[in-house]
Amino acid sequence: MPVLAALTASIVLAGCAPADDGPLVFAASSLADVLPAFAPGARYSFDGSAGLVDQLNSGAPADVFASADRRTMDRAVALGLIDGDPVGFASNRLVIAVADGNPAGITGFDESLNSGRLVMCAPEVPCGALADELATDAGLTLSPVSEETKVTDVLGKVESGEADAGLVYATDAAGSVAVDTLEIPGAADAPNTYWVAVVRGAGQPDAARVYVDSLTGQWQDDLAAAGFGPP
Repeated sequence: MPVLAALTASIVLAGCAPADDGPLVFAASSLADVLPAFAPGARYSFDGSAGLVDQLNSGAPADVFASADRRTMDRAVALGLIDGDPVGFASNRLVIAVADGNPAGITGFDESLNSGRLVMCAPEVPCGALADELATDAGLTLSPVSEETKVTDVLGKVESGEADAGLVYATDAAGSVAVDTLEIPGAADAPNTYWVAVVRGAGQPDAARVYVDSLTGQWQDDLAAAGFGPP
C-alpha cells in the first residue's frame, strides 16, 4: 500500500507541477521519514514546528505547512499565515528513548530520569509542551540537561551517547536501532495531533491543496503503517 500511494501521489502532484518542482512543504521534523515517500515530487523543509512558523512569519516562501500540534498551527493562523481552515491528519504519543541496553537504569517516567542525562524538546516546541503536560499530570519535575528545538535532535543525542534518555515521539523511537523504548503511562490517551494547511500567498496553491487533500485522504493508511495514530 505505501508504494502504491507514493506512486499515486507522484502522478497526482506531477499534474500540478514539474517533477522535483512540486509544492514546497514546511513540515515538523518528526514527519521527515514519511512525507518524502508519499510525494517524492514535492520539496521539503523539515524543522521544529515553532521554528517553521517563525520562518513563515519572516517571509520564507512555502506552499504547505504541517505542524506537530494544534497550538502551533493556531499561532500560524493568528499571524495570518494560513489560507483556509487547517485539517487534522495524524497523532503521535511521547515515549522515553534510552540508550541501547538502558545502561543508566532508567525505570520509567519517574525520578530516575533526573538521575541520568535527560534531553527533551524546549517548551515552545510541540514535543516539549506535551512533555511538560505529561510531567505535570504525573506530579513530576523534569530537569533536562538540554532542551532542543526539534525532536530529531533529542533522539540524535540519545543515539550518539550524549544523553541517557530523551522524550521523543513513538514513531521516531521505532525508526531507530540505537535506542530502546519505555512507555509513558497515559501518553497514549494524550497524544499530539498533527495539522496541515495551505500557506497564504502560496506560489503553487493548486498543488498545495492537492497535497493537503492527499495527506488527509489517500495517505491515511500509509501514515498508520508508519506508526502514526488517527487525528
